[in-house]
Amino acid sequence: MEQELKRKTTVIGHRNPDTDSICSAICYANLKRAITGDAYIPARAGHVNGETRFVLDYFGMEEPKLVEDVRTQVKDIEIRKTRGVADNISLKRAWNIMQENNVVTIPSVRPDGTLEGLITVGDITKTYMNIYDSSILSKAHTQYSNIIETLEADIVVGNADAYFDKGKVLIAAANPDLMEFYIEPHDLVILGNRYESQLCAIEMGADCIIVCEGAGVSMTIKKIAQDRGCTVIATTYDTYTAARLINQSMPISYFMTREHLITFNSDDYTDEIREVMASKRHRDFPILDKEGRYLGMISRRNLLGARGKQVILVDHNEKSQAVAGIESAEIMEIIDHHRLGTVQTMAPVFFRNQPLGCTATIIYQMYLENKVEIEPKIAGLLCSAIVSDTLLFRSPTCTPVDEMAARSLAAIAGLDIEKYAMEMFGAGSNLKDKSDEEIFYQDFKKFSVGKALIGVGQITSLNDIELDTLKEKMLGYMEKAKESNSLDMVFFMLTNILKESTDLICYGQGAVQLAAKAFHLDMEEAAEKPEPVLSLPGVVSRKKQLIPELMLAEQD
Repeated sequence: MEQELKRKTTVIGHRNPDTDSICSAICYANLKRAITGDAYIPARAGHVNGETRFVLDYFGMEEPKLVEDVRTQVKDIEIRKTRGVADNISLKRAWNIMQENNVVTIPSVRPDGTLEGLITVGDITKTYMNIYDSSILSKAHTQYSNIIETLEADIVVGNADAYFDKGKVLIAAANPDLMEFYIEPHDLVILGNRYESQLCAIEMGADCIIVCEGAGVSMTIKKIAQDRGCTVIATTYDTYTAARLINQSMPISYFMTREHLITFNSDDYTDEIREVMASKRHRDFPILDKEGRYLGMISRRNLLGARGKQVILVDHNEKSQAVAGIESAEIMEIIDHHRLGTVQTMAPVFFRNQPLGCTATIIYQMYLENKVEIEPKIAGLLCSAIVSDTLLFRSPTCTPVDEMAARSLAAIAGLDIEKYAMEMFGAGSNLKDKSDEEIFYQDFKKFSVGKALIGVGQITSLNDIELDTLKEKMLGYMEKAKESNSLDMVFFMLTNILKESTDLICYGQGAVQLAAKAFHLDMEEAAEKPEPVLSLPGVVSRKKQLIPELMLAEQD
């Protein structure tokens, strides 16, 4: 049976996600599920910041799962759900399972689900072709139940759960006088219906006799066998057939591969395992979960049909901001309010981009257009995203449509929007327990400005004193941020929401001069400042005020 996988679509925002990115992912996934009934899963490409955590906690919503790479994984493709077997089943039973399921490898699995080993068609074939001595059955520690199953026999005397683990296998073709010379204690003797032969084998200490051709076993033989501890098995097969088949009763544990198994994890990426599979001659490879439990088998053929993960991007459309592995994913939709970026798709996609202050405003419109009821919790998330992105309608990116949407959503969610906004911004600016790295990357994005690659981080706060403290911390962290991201320049915006102004920290060769030029400041005076910090009154928006001006200045 092939595992049936219902394809799911991941709805995800940009790296270093802000409140709009997280809330829009949750709300758009909810909308798509309501419209289609299919599996749409919200995700995040980075850690949740303090402001966003406040929003999620306020409305009792779980944070989306963290997805750091959307390359195709083993768990995304169709794997063969070959059932695991116990390691004591017979070779014959293993062969039958292979034939029934049209497979060449079956896994042996422990009761706790972990992988014990693998048995292949080749392993079974070798048991027929190799020449074994007559004690191979006992060396393999063969259970009588396996012999009974293989010979389609009945147990007359003894315990089917016991093991034949001593002695050799013999065919009693001679008369009883000669049998005495070659039957030894603990042997297994295959014989016919002759009473004398049966009695002789028991008296010589055989651990088991197999009576062939459907011959009856007398009460006397049964009694003597029981007294001597000899197992008696009766089969309709003749002695030749019984002798030919009995080796098939051996357990697979004696022949299967246990060590140096090549396994893959369900979280492994297909492009990483492809080379490993190509370098080995095996046809099938076991798949395990994180706890090492067996899930199924994968072959090269499975990889041929592997498709990229289905992804919907919200609140961005630039490759530099997208989750890792986006180039191998199947982008289904893009919902955004930023400039057109560098994300490329293999096929046409639904792309909705509007010049609004927030992606959540677009998603609010889509709820209305599709006549899907907006629940209070969803309304609260969408409203929070708009308030965050527009700095409570103070940002120049804010439009009347954004404010109308936010106030309508606040009514549905039962919010006093001004009071709630102050609580939300306060939670976002509470940075006492955060490291410099956490603060810097709380809201950080990369952009291409001409031939330069720049990074811009931003912190918004209601508190002048807190922003002054952050200025010293971020000044010391800029060099590390520049090097770790391979950037030409790094900028960090310390934005005071109430004063609607920003102190811009600049780092990198030409960074101060570029920013001074962009905002028509005295470039020489800016360059001579003891600290590379420019005061920008009225500037609060990275998207609409800072980045466009830097790009224009670079082109001049």
